[in-house]
Amino acid sequence: MKKLLYAFLAIILVAAFLPFKGHANDENNKVDLDLWNAVKPLETTVTFLNTGAHPDDERSDFLAYLSRGLGVKTSSLIANRGEGGQNEIGNELGNALGIIRSREMIEAAKITGVKAYHLSETTSDAIYDFGFSKSPEETLKNWGEDVTYERLIRFIRTYQPDIVMPSFRNVDSQHGHHRTMEILSERAFKDAADPKVFPDQLKEGLSTWQIKKFYLPSGSDDPVTTTIEIGDYDPIYGMTYPQLGEQSRYMHKSQGMGSDIPAEPRQVKLELLFSTKNANDSSSLFAGIPYNFAEWAQILPTTENDLKVQLAKLQQNLNSITESYPSRASVFDKTQKTLKDVRQLQKKIKKANLKEDLQLDLLHKLSIKIDQLETVSFISSNLEVKATADSTILTKGQKAKVNVKVKNNGENKLNHLDIALITPKGWKTTSSKKADSLAPGKTLNLAFEVNVPNNAEEYHAYKEPAIQASITFKQNGTETTYVQELEGTIAVLPDISATLSPENIIVNTADIQDEIPVTVKLKNYHEGKVTSTVRLSIPVGWDVHPRSANVSLSKKLEEKEITFKVSPPKEILKGDFQLSAKISYDGKTFDSTVQEINYDHIGTFYYQYPAMVKGVAFELLKPSKLKIGYIDSGFDKVADYLLNAGFDITKLTEADLATGDLNQYDTIVTGIRAYLSREDLLKNNARLLKYVEDGGHLVVQYHKPGDRWDPQKTAPFKLKIGDPSIRWRVTDENAKVTILKPDSPLFNYPNKISEDDWNHWIQERGLYYPMEWDDQYETYVSMADPNEDPFTGGILMAKYGKGTYLYTNLVFYRQIQDQVPGGYRIFTNLISYDGEK
Repeated sequence: MKKLLYAFLAIILVAAFLPFKGHANDENNKVDLDLWNAVKPLETTVTFLNTGAHPDDERSDFLAYLSRGLGVKTSSLIANRGEGGQNEIGNELGNALGIIRSREMIEAAKITGVKAYHLSETTSDAIYDFGFSKSPEETLKNWGEDVTYERLIRFIRTYQPDIVMPSFRNVDSQHGHHRTMEILSERAFKDAADPKVFPDQLKEGLSTWQIKKFYLPSGSDDPVTTTIEIGDYDPIYGMTYPQLGEQSRYMHKSQGMGSDIPAEPRQVKLELLFSTKNANDSSSLFAGIPYNFAEWAQILPTTENDLKVQLAKLQQNLNSITESYPSRASVFDKTQKTLKDVRQLQKKIKKANLKEDLQLDLLHKLSIKIDQLETVSFISSNLEVKATADSTILTKGQKAKVNVKVKNNGENKLNHLDIALITPKGWKTTSSKKADSLAPGKTLNLAFEVNVPNNAEEYHAYKEPAIQASITFKQNGTETTYVQELEGTIAVLPDISATLSPENIIVNTADIQDEIPVTVKLKNYHEGKVTSTVRLSIPVGWDVHPRSANVSLSKKLEEKEITFKVSPPKEILKGDFQLSAKISYDGKTFDSTVQEINYDHIGTFYYQYPAMVKGVAFELLKPSKLKIGYIDSGFDKVADYLLNAGFDITKLTEADLATGDLNQYDTIVTGIRAYLSREDLLKNNARLLKYVEDGGHLVVQYHKPGDRWDPQKTAPFKLKIGDPSIRWRVTDENAKVTILKPDSPLFNYPNKISEDDWNHWIQERGLYYPMEWDDQYETYVSMADPNEDPFTGGILMAKYGKGTYLYTNLVFYRQIQDQVPGGYRIFTNLISYDGEK
């Protein structure tokens, strides 16, 4: 009851102070979200930086409060792209997943008004998400301490935050990546201000930067310097700041983030670790830091009285703009005048006799305000801009058309209007006409022709768009420029791409295939017809038929397939090999795959990589008549890979699970986290258990504790998954494995498992280990990370009725999809189990 009362009082209190000032009419009482988001930051000059390791590490509730509630310029700096994580919306992994998670973070940040940045600059960057790590030492060994720290210092000197707060503390219970970012962020408090640290950055034009305050988030047992109530209700957004933060977290769909939470009080507790400012015994977050230009005026020397007056007056004008909300006309007029004043003030401060640090601080704050004012100016001008290309996919040497439509929905005639395209160096753009002015109610259409040079850089998902629209106008004696992206993702792609299938090949040295079909799917990104020659490059000693093939694609985006048959040598040695496709067209050679990544919440993006098939030759023995049913979760490709390896696999549909004859299968396998993604599996779990009871063999791959897994009912006997999951994993992919029952068929049939089968694993051994299980289960393997007690639950199996139930949390899907022979061989044994025969 007290919580409800508090929430009600909070609504009344915030609403009472909401700046619905200016012209009071029905139109002005409507929420103008775009305008409010633009004018609110004018109230303060504070900058805040939150550091983390992965997309979703941002402290969304607190950042929403700072950015949307207070107007603080707020950013989140994340180390990697989340490439090593799991995918809850598709089967993209690695770099493709990194692209998804990067875009999700950008979309999430738009909701909270936060700017998202990454230390990782490209796909397969040094700062890569290599999987869960339990130590900062391992993390820095993989990332490279010098490159990681150099990029962090460079960012801080560029962004110049007043306050820095890592998302996590450096404690043993935390992910090693999280701990690393805390350690480096803490070290940067002094080093970013030290000219001896990365001095080459200063030669490039950067200056040192002293962070003013460094905070750590406080848990229940940590010291607390400051407590901030962030649970206030904001009528502009129709929710509290934590609720707004959760709206942003819903954008992290590949990680299953976001939850519906009630409107209630919430406190953020912080420990002040370092400070360069005298806070006068105040525990306020901003104590000792000038909050706005009026407070900056107070710290100027008395010799600069004129500047003191002008800074104080500037803040009054900025506040007046905010108070003019929601009148766009009033905001526009005041903004243009203030923008002119700020630019004049910049010139005066450059000439003033101020200490260098103070001068640089002020100039930086004014440059931020210019950017913010230009955004306010554009939004309040009521210009409606729509920029589109006739095709979002471009190729080198192409001429493309771009149309920019600008409509003046405002009350002011906009003078000296200039509309242009921003393109990379070397690109040429021409327009049939130029803009000059635009009266209220009028629309202007400008058509541009863009020449893409033959040496144009091809698309990369982490770089700026190749084409953007720039709109500039001059009003009240000063210019406003606004940059807008074109609709859709503008991508320079190769004329032709080749996608090979299967993605990977295994050659079974126990039964070498006579022929292996490899399909090459060509896609035309070129404008018009393309006639090309396709060849498959093969290892020495192999054969391929046909040697080459001519393929004609008559129009853009058309696709065609050609199938080659490759024959490995009869005496092939075990080991890795690769096949690659090369396409000849117009005197050029193309040899890349373009993977399209498309989801409604992020849009369309592309990942380009070499057009090749990874292969490996090894011995894989299989039962001759093993019939498998696979319950595909959509999160792994194990069934497809086993099909390519020659297994008899049927993917089970909803109808199969509900009414089909399950007893026809020797083994049924569930994909990873299938109870989360398959509602029909949840509904028909009793049929699966009956299948086991009747003599079937069920192999269940890992789940998280929250994947609708009931410890008492999902498995035939109690099986509780480790929680918190962060503690229940073996992250060292080379961890020693002890087989507890070496005589079991699991390690002897059909493949004799040796120590070599546990070598060359990738990323980790297992995750989400069971923490409790019934005595009916037998344990088969033991393994541990360095200096930790071993886990014995990696493979659990129990007899149930006439059949057997096997649960494994070892990451076989990563091993199989990355062509690790031991992963195939051990998993084959698990699914081939037939009692003690």
